[in-house]
Amino acid sequence: MSVRKLKPITPGQRFRVVNGFDTITTDKPEKSLTAPNKRSGGRNNNGKMTMRYIGGGHKKQYRIIDFKRDKNGVPAIVKTIEYDPNRTAFIALLFYADGEKRYIIAQNGLKVDQKVISGEGATPDVGNTLLLSKIPLGTTISCIELHPGQGAVLARSAGAFAQLMARDGKYATVKMPSGETRLILLTCMATIGAVSNSDHQLLVSGKAGRSRWLGRRPRTRPVVMNPVDHPMGGGEGKSSGGHPRSRNGIPAKGYKTRSKTKASNKYIIERRKK
Repeated sequence: MSVRKLKPITPGQRFRVVNGFDTITTDKPEKSLTAPNKRSGGRNNNGKMTMRYIGGGHKKQYRIIDFKRDKNGVPAIVKTIEYDPNRTAFIALLFYADGEKRYIIAQNGLKVDQKVISGEGATPDVGNTLLLSKIPLGTTISCIELHPGQGAVLARSAGAFAQLMARDGKYATVKMPSGETRLILLTCMATIGAVSNSDHQLLVSGKAGRSRWLGRRPRTRPVVMNPVDHPMGGGEGKSSGGHPRSRNGIPAKGYKTRSKTKASNKYIIERRKK
């Protein structure tokens, strides 16, 4: 992973920091694994705007990612490491021994021509997917299932990783990227290694126009709105806006909204750090 600082030959490039893309091996996606990606512009099925600050942006093709890694025991070769406009992590194209091709989330250190495998008998090497019951304690993992057979839902973004801390009964104790420690069933799958593109957090857009390319429209601060538009609106001049709250009046910045009776509370050993 590497980042590059551009020479400021235009004002927009003065503070721009871009990805070096030194691990990317091709700029053409596998056509059989792409699908159309229609934009909503923040509108629902009636054409009414339900989400603000969404619209425009460059056209994208969706890459169909295999989050389940359910081709157990079938070895695969990493053919390419690719950029995916739909996510912060890089993706890897796998060619399986039976001829099938699939995209997966690329782990840090995954190389072209490397062999990966999932399921029983897989070794705890980077890119391999195993049951939590088979992974050595202390291992760095990512792309973790929450329910057996569901597919990866945790630690999927650039640079994310969790750590397998302990096993007790039918549960594994996993320290999440947020700092939360929780129990996950041992029959869930996880991939060895941290997610690729860990330098994503160092990138700097350089100009407002790049947010528009990504489909983000300008966002109005609530404190400058009128009272009819937001609880924090109104007042003369630069008034503070009172207590921070959402558009429908729910307090923000520290107010706990998680239900005390939520079913998954019993699986959380230690809450995430504030």
